[in-house]
Amino acid sequence: MVNITHKSNTLREAVAKAVIMVSQQATMDAVVNRKVPKGDVFEFSRAAGLLAVKKTSDVIPDCHPLPVEYTNISFNTEGLEIHIRVEVHTIYKTGVEVEAMHGAAIAALTMYDMLKPLDKGIVISAIQLESKKGGKSDHAVASGLHAAVIVCSDSVSGGSKQDEAGKVVKSKLEAFHITVSAAEIIPDEFDLIQQKALSCVKEGCNLLVFVGGTGLSPRDVTPDAIRPLLTREIPGVMETARQYGQQRMPHAMLSRGVSGFINNTLVITLPGSTKGAAETMDAVFPYILHVFKVAEGLRHD
Repeated sequence: MVNITHKSNTLREAVAKAVIMVSQQATMDAVVNRKVPKGDVFEFSRAAGLLAVKKTSDVIPDCHPLPVEYTNISFNTEGLEIHIRVEVHTIYKTGVEVEAMHGAAIAALTMYDMLKPLDKGIVISAIQLESKKGGKSDHAVASGLHAAVIVCSDSVSGGSKQDEAGKVVKSKLEAFHITVSAAEIIPDEFDLIQQKALSCVKEGCNLLVFVGGTGLSPRDVTPDAIRPLLTREIPGVMETARQYGQQRMPHAMLSRGVSGFINNTLVITLPGSTKGAAETMDAVFPYILHVFKVAEGLRHD
């Protein structure tokens, strides 16, 4: 089963459809008029589809059990065809496409089972996903962004420790098609951190990511250096990161990271540990990039 522990809970929606075709008008008349001997085809199929949505992870090995928050199953007749539509919602780490398709398939099979004594020419076809929403795929990345990654660490800058966190951050940024135009390692020095920040802002950097110095040791001064420079703080960014981290590591609440704008440059401060930096990136990206759409004056929901 695929590991989804790094993902965040978001609203996920999916719509699937299936088509069942009967071979004679008499069969369709029996369905529409509720005259099928086995019972009301629509209601039995709806009940079977609802159960199938809930039980998807029991029969599809790689599907994760998830909370089904909403399911709607509807039917529409066109000539000799019955169109089945299944809509499923959840707030979870993974989508509900398979749940919706499973519901549509089982609803169609239930119809087939109920109608086969009346009609030997029934065909089930076009079981397919019509649409899906939610997750990172819905968040388009603002194009043409340039970022700088500054690692703040006495040990890494002194050569006694290798930089892993900075490399992870750079890789994750590039995965979102963000150009990392600068990557530097500096010691935990208040004045130097401020100088680097202001220099990147002056150079027109869109995104500035500081890695390290967000903890509680005497040399952890990154938030202290950055906060006075912010022209507009965005508290929710680090609130989200700490909440995300706290679900995975109880010490995440001790991180003092800050985020906001220095003029037109978005600044984020991440923990210095490789895991902490990666988890913070997973928590806030690509969602945080929405600020650049807002800055461009585009419509936002």
